[in-house]
Amino acid sequence: MIKTPIEQITNVQTIELLKELHILTRDGKINQDSRRKLKQIYHLTQFIEPLLEELKQTEKPFSLVDHGAGKSYLGFLIYDFYLKNLEQSHIFGIETRSELVDKSINLQKKLKFDRMSFFNLSVQDSIQCKEIPAEVDLVTALHACDTATDDAIEFALQKKAKHIVLVPCCQAEVASVLKKNKASQLKSPFVELWRHPLHTREFGSHLTNILRCLRLEAHGYQVTVTEFVGLEHSMKNELIIGSLRSGAHRRTASERVQFYLSEFGLEELTERFKV
Repeated sequence: MIKTPIEQITNVQTIELLKELHILTRDGKINQDSRRKLKQIYHLTQFIEPLLEELKQTEKPFSLVDHGAGKSYLGFLIYDFYLKNLEQSHIFGIETRSELVDKSINLQKKLKFDRMSFFNLSVQDSIQCKEIPAEVDLVTALHACDTATDDAIEFALQKKAKHIVLVPCCQAEVASVLKKNKASQLKSPFVELWRHPLHTREFGSHLTNILRCLRLEAHGYQVTVTEFVGLEHSMKNELIIGSLRSGAHRRTASERVQFYLSEFGLEELTERFKV
């Protein structure tokens, strides 16, 4: 069997990190229960690496904020693989489950990863957190559930993030509004896109991500949408990457957000997808 890049690592500190994250067993073998999660994160870091290289070229201090950090697999591995020797960088992990935050803080101290900080906050509350810079450079949200992805986008916009990396999950808000307003939409031929309950869920999820992409474009981001792992590893595999390329407001994207909200009876979500 061909070894993965993780299995080829010989750095002692990295090996200890992988053991602490339960990616490797105590005898240094790959933990089979973690293989799927590991492959997802490894693929994601491959997309993030070029963004980090771009930030490094500025030779200025830069900050990364990981929302819905969970056990902070992503933050720890990015720090260890790319940022450990870059004194101008700092990673902030935001998580609502206090026990996971405590574990991350303890691991950060044990490994002496000094430029990592963790906060027990919601995404919305983190916008006002004085310990997080007024402007950040990279925002990530891996499988942030339902509207937490939209909160991460709002955080990125308010913090003027240069890059944002999203893997949306369990988006149900748009689908619930489509379902609620279905009766008033029956005269429209477009109602067939979501008339059946299964289609309501699937179309709602798809439309949610379209609106998110358009919102980012309306704020001057160049957006790329792809899948970051195969469907055999995760059904939630849509990856949205936005890079701020222009300060100009993109009128077409803004108009299309308003069109879709009006066309599909979603006007009550105008604040959610405000442009």
